[in-house]
Amino acid sequence: MSDQIFNVLFLCTGNSARSIIAEAILNRVGAGKFKAFSAGSHPKGEVHPYALQLLKTLNHDTSFARSKDWNKFAVPGAPEMNFVFTVCDNAANESCPVWPGQPMTAHWGVPDPAAVEGTEAEKHLAFADTYRMLNNRISIFTSLPMNTLDKLALQKRLDEIGRNLPKAG
Repeated sequence: MSDQIFNVLFLCTGNSARSIIAEAILNRVGAGKFKAFSAGSHPKGEVHPYALQLLKTLNHDTSFARSKDWNKFAVPGAPEMNFVFTVCDNAANESCPVWPGQPMTAHWGVPDPAAVEGTEAEKHLAFADTYRMLNNRISIFTSLPMNTLDKLALQKRLDEIGRNLPKAG
């Protein structure tokens, strides 16, 4: 089990910012142990330019980044997910497809940086805050002792990660 690579799907409504950022973070932080994917219930069809700019500034590879429908991951032949995390409240309240393999799920909602109005600096700060919050959660997630936690204990930890939203600023 220690050599297993866990597949993780991050979901959001538009798949243009939060879920894309989470995918980039996990693919860096969890390299060799986790493989991240992202999708949306109603994908916008493009990644938010501020999300791409932030990821590039932080030296993330952005070649993976494209907005896609979550149904892509619920069809035969799709990668089987071990974990599915919603990162926006809208997606958490929607009826999700049935995921092959019955992955563990949790809600890790963070505010939508694309919804922030204000100056360019305030908008960029919102994306940086989103990155920080997701990075904190994903870092905790990747440090969990997957091989020693039973399913109930692991689910409890996943839910706790989602409830412990770090304070902005």
